[in-house]
Amino acid sequence: MGGKVGAVLVVGGGIGGIQASLDLAETGYFVHLVDSSAAIGGVMAQLDKTFPTNDCAMCILSPKLVECGRHLNINLITNAEVKGIEGEAGNFLVTIAKKPRYVDVDKCTGCGECAKHCPIKAIDQFNQGLSKRSAVYVPFPQAVPRAFVIDRDKCIGCGLCEKICLAEAVKYEDGEQTDTLNVGAVILCPGYELCDMKAFYKYGYTRYPNVVTSLEFERMLSASGPFTGHLLRPSDREIPERIAFIQCVGSRDNLHPYCSSVCCTYALKESIVAKEHAPIDLKETIFFMDMRTYGKDFEKYYNRAKEEYGIRFVRSKVFEVEEKDGTGNLTIKYLAEDNKLMSEEFELVVLAAGFQPSPKAIELGKRLKIQLNRYGFCHTDTFSPVETSRHGIYVCGAFQSPKDIPETVMQASGAAGSASALLAPARNTLTTKKEYPPERDITKEEPRVGVFILS
Repeated sequence: MGGKVGAVLVVGGGIGGIQASLDLAETGYFVHLVDSSAAIGGVMAQLDKTFPTNDCAMCILSPKLVECGRHLNINLITNAEVKGIEGEAGNFLVTIAKKPRYVDVDKCTGCGECAKHCPIKAIDQFNQGLSKRSAVYVPFPQAVPRAFVIDRDKCIGCGLCEKICLAEAVKYEDGEQTDTLNVGAVILCPGYELCDMKAFYKYGYTRYPNVVTSLEFERMLSASGPFTGHLLRPSDREIPERIAFIQCVGSRDNLHPYCSSVCCTYALKESIVAKEHAPIDLKETIFFMDMRTYGKDFEKYYNRAKEEYGIRFVRSKVFEVEEKDGTGNLTIKYLAEDNKLMSEEFELVVLAAGFQPSPKAIELGKRLKIQLNRYGFCHTDTFSPVETSRHGIYVCGAFQSPKDIPETVMQASGAAGSASALLAPARNTLTTKKEYPPERDITKEEPRVGVFILS
């Protein structure tokens, strides 16, 4: 094989993959950003706010999405998966399988007429099943690429969207395509998923409509979510007065003995944001075993929730959640610190779910022949946290270990730096530079004014 290639493959389009891609593209490397979904953004796109500042998640993410989409040195490959990799550090051949989208990304203008006229409704996964979307859809309003995709599992093939599309972007005959990419390094950031639903079932999840996961609660609070930012419980769309948060659901147990590191802090955030969204004085209780606020000075966030917002904290072990007949309210039974059995009633229960690597991420790791730890996360050395067991393949984000957004972004930049150091001789060999029109002397020209009216 030849010398080093000045291109990098980034697997995963969440905030980690986006940050790594932008860092590399700005420093002279061509980037292929591959994501298995129809749009980049990952879990951060689903969040309402981010801790500890409680800033709007999409306000932070959207500029990065736009920059990724228009950067001359980033090639977005959505709806695709990595099938295999051959070669060595500096010169890899990667096989990519692109699933059919049934809409031409280059032709689609994102007008949304197809979705307006689609007669079929399907569960909206972006809103965690709390609302419905059409069979032809764009994952979320700020999606990049801003192109629709057809859910062929739900599509009845009526042909209406094809007839109504003036851009002629609908392609029912679309099929899977396989491409080969030549890159010098690979960065893995496929993210995570919430822990096994079996851990949630004992707390009433899926049995009782007013028991929701933390990610569902994020969508309930979001202005772009199913309830347009109003704090309502799913069963009857009433404002809950008493909300309980149960910590360590799906983590620190027999199946997942590790701490997911962010659950305590995001529960604090959600309890604070819920108070800001509610028109009434909410009574919120967090049931926890140990409160762990990872991050510098994050203990102040915990103190703020307790002292400024009046969040109640109960050190306990919750062992049962039951629904009261006819009301939709929920009774939580728990063992208190003094070993007394207690029970309390709430209108809404939020399960602070832990993290685990997705089965697809684990399969990807095995396919690329990198070492995983006993929990399925990518194994890394303590002093080289972005290097996998295979030279030239790096990792960042929650696939390396559970972590929050700021740490993911820092680690993504670290992985980009390591890839850049490896490929330094090939820097700027494949990148495209912006071309500007030639300058001319306008000092002697008459001033001209343009007025543009957007209707």
